[in-house]
Amino acid sequence: MFAPMETVSRTFRADQAELARILAPRDDLLLEKAEGNGVFGLAEGPFRHYRRVVRVEGAPTASDPAEPMDGGDPVVSETVEFELETPGWAWLFRAPTRAALLRRPAQGERPPWWAPPHRLDSTQSRVLALVCQLSVIAGYLGALLTMTITYAAEEFGASDRQQGVALATVRAGVLLSLAAVWAADRFGRRRVVLATATACVLVTALGSVSQDLTQLTATQVVARGLSTALFVLLGVYVVEEMPAGARAYAVSVSTMAAALGAGATVIFATPIADSAQAAWRIFFAAALVFLLPLRPIARILPETRRFERSVEQPHPSSELSPEEHSRHRRRFALMAVSAFLGGVFAAPASQFLNEFLRDERSFSGARIALFRVLTGLPGGIGIVVGGRLADTRGRRPVGAVAMVVGTLMAAAGFLTDGWVLWVTATVGSIVGAAAIPTLGVYGPELFPTNLRGAANGGIAVAGVIGSAIGLLTAGALSEAWGALGPGIAVLAAGPLLLALLIVVFYPETADLELEEINPEDARPEPESTDRP
Repeated sequence: MFAPMETVSRTFRADQAELARILAPRDDLLLEKAEGNGVFGLAEGPFRHYRRVVRVEGAPTASDPAEPMDGGDPVVSETVEFELETPGWAWLFRAPTRAALLRRPAQGERPPWWAPPHRLDSTQSRVLALVCQLSVIAGYLGALLTMTITYAAEEFGASDRQQGVALATVRAGVLLSLAAVWAADRFGRRRVVLATATACVLVTALGSVSQDLTQLTATQVVARGLSTALFVLLGVYVVEEMPAGARAYAVSVSTMAAALGAGATVIFATPIADSAQAAWRIFFAAALVFLLPLRPIARILPETRRFERSVEQPHPSSELSPEEHSRHRRRFALMAVSAFLGGVFAAPASQFLNEFLRDERSFSGARIALFRVLTGLPGGIGIVVGGRLADTRGRRPVGAVAMVVGTLMAAAGFLTDGWVLWVTATVGSIVGAAAIPTLGVYGPELFPTNLRGAANGGIAVAGVIGSAIGLLTAGALSEAWGALGPGIAVLAAGPLLLALLIVVFYPETADLELEEINPEDARPEPESTDRP
């Protein structure tokens, strides 16, 4: 699961200024520590192992340091051995890391575009890599019904309204997620995340033998509740473990990983499900494949350090001041309303898209997959850029602009055809995706450790209620008006109102430690009053 050892070397002539830089510890992608005789080890950075050795030939003489021995600049030989602490993803980061280690950025130069704005240590890097693996699983399981329900409904003879009812009913599983996130606040993130992922895989696979839409909906009620809990807890994981200057970046990276899992259903499930009446069942059964990586993940996934600290120094809610209780209630209300408003539009716009393309634009399964890939893949740009801008420029301006533009473009896509449909969908995907890490980081940030899971579970419930109302409304308006587009356009009012809330009421949390946002987490443990 870990990356193999890599070695990079270079030999070059260096002037005295460059030589001084080479012989000083690095402080960029990683922080080095000098071990003597031109050897540098790892003080902090995303590596499992790191060692740099520098050898200089033709160095200046002791009698005249300004004059090299051979009359030219010294010849420097530099060799770096490293092993990335990115289990499962070394193949993606090996080449850019090699390139970064072969150059010394100028002082004050920003990290490479692919690296976090703030340096990660080895534990943080490992956690982020493992969370991304789990996000791939969650993305696949969460998107599977969306990508296949139109084909399952065809086999079962279900209408648009029945699909809308099924998709709305599935969201009742969010109540199950409340139990999972409550347990995570008490028994730990790690244990509950692993149990939730395993159970979600098994229940999803059970849907492959459904005999009607009711049975499929019943299995998905449980599976969707578990996948919702998994998404919530993975967000809590990265926010609790990442440094202040890289939380939105981490959310963006884990979101990209979830999109990779969801994309697998687009690329493979959509065209194959269109080829035969019952072919959609293959992809529910295929969920069992995800049991294979869960065991090695369980061996090396640590508990979050903030949860461990909260266990060592607990601060029960009874010890919170009235002002702190009031702050938590205000923040919860704000985030719950926000999740509701976003879900009202996002759920029908996503879940009815295949139906819209298939029935109203006469797309084949293969063309739907092509549309989803070509218009959705550029959204990765928005996720990465949005996460970086949220960490470096602030959450609020990025989130508000992305929400407005992304919503308008997405709604326009349901009212257009031809090349305009492709353009609006692509632009909406790129800009709208920037809001995902920007706003997704707020929920875990705004609550203390011992309330973080439960609060975000409650926020998820509000989002699911909004999603269910949006799905039912869109399905009903589709049958009343004979098309999906007008109903989707009406529901766009939800996220537009959310953008206003962001501007007026959201706090700015960029580059603040969680203990600054939630001072009760920084409060020292009260002295015990127990007598011997």
